[in-house]
Amino acid sequence: NYAIPANLSDPYLREWIKPDNNPLIVADASINKTKFRDPTTAWMGKDGHWRIVMGSLRKHSRGLAIMYRSKDFMKWVKAKHPLHSTNGTGNWECPDFFPVALKGTNGIDQYGEEYKYVLKNSMDLTRFEYYTLGKYDTKKDRYVPDVGSIDSWKGLRFDYGNFYASKTFYDPSKNRRVIWGWSNESDIFPEDDNAKGWAGIQLIPRKVWLDRSGKQLVQWPVEELETLRTQKVQLSNKKLNNGEKVEVTGITPAQADVEVTFSFASLDKAESFDSSWTDMYAQDVCRLKGADVQGGLGPFGLATLATENLEENTPVFFRVFKAQQNYKVLLCSDAKRSTLKFNETMYKVSFAGFVDVDLADKKLSLRSLIDNSVIESFGAGGKTCITSRVYPTLAINEKAHLFAFNNGTEPITIETLDAWSMGKAK
Repeated sequence: NYAIPANLSDPYLREWIKPDNNPLIVADASINKTKFRDPTTAWMGKDGHWRIVMGSLRKHSRGLAIMYRSKDFMKWVKAKHPLHSTNGTGNWECPDFFPVALKGTNGIDQYGEEYKYVLKNSMDLTRFEYYTLGKYDTKKDRYVPDVGSIDSWKGLRFDYGNFYASKTFYDPSKNRRVIWGWSNESDIFPEDDNAKGWAGIQLIPRKVWLDRSGKQLVQWPVEELETLRTQKVQLSNKKLNNGEKVEVTGITPAQADVEVTFSFASLDKAESFDSSWTDMYAQDVCRLKGADVQGGLGPFGLATLATENLEENTPVFFRVFKAQQNYKVLLCSDAKRSTLKFNETMYKVSFAGFVDVDLADKKLSLRSLIDNSVIESFGAGGKTCITSRVYPTLAINEKAHLFAFNNGTEPITIETLDAWSMGKAK
């Protein structure tokens, strides 16, 4: 289906109408109509034809991105083969396909073979999003993931938490690509949504670009968010020994933007990475090694939306492990103690992702955006991102606290910590 603005003179295009000639694309007999949805943004090929991709499912749980072409944007013809498909991944929802520049952070909106490409799909079976990086053969309309870009549920994610149905767009005014994701509610009782009058939110828009390694994407909140910063506090050169914490005061902890850089003198106390964890997901390791489990190098980070005695809190933290050939950095957002509400039935999951970062300078950075029931965290400059939805009952509004903590035997130094109270959206 498509829609057109009801009033082109309205600069905000607030009202839209659906013409009578909808739908433009109908699933044919080879497609399961209940597993066919979510077109991408259209792009034009060098042949002058428009292209879009739809998410779908083939038998035997093979997810696929079906391509359609059009000369006039009105009559669409299905391609003979999908842009890409992967066996065993289930139904693909909300596909996204876009180019990224090989160098720099600027966005691009040209679909040539000289660029790297991103294919993202929201997986209906897992309710997580996964993406690969690869090449796009513009003549054959085929996408091929790079060698080493894992094309399965253990692949890369935009966000390792409560983040789904995302969509990117190219912003020509600032020459950037922006991603906007959706986060559903984690308080599992319908009456909670009924009481609020709404359910699910759009998260903070993020600029997205290709990491210098060429092996993953990097995300960072759009710069416009900084216009909402108000009262600011700072900490620097604050040492935290094992079991110590320091409160960040002078801001509104329930609605804040926090940027912190931690440093440590040595990697020697990093715990060994158990070989039995190799096939585990990062969040499973986080579940075993939470913020309350003392370690060597970590856990250290921020205790957000916390009560004074940490009866309620959602820690966002790093933990460093020593593997056979390298170090593995785990970033966790652990909601196990986020609320006292419905203690036995509340969905309080430990989200986590590994961070591909060089520890030569013995530093790790973290940024967390805290907004009452939402915590969006960006590790190592946005290499690993995690969104959590939490519902504290005590650590709310002015009763919320924010701490930096260390529960590892290796002392940690807060090199710099900048925190701001955040105003309402303008």
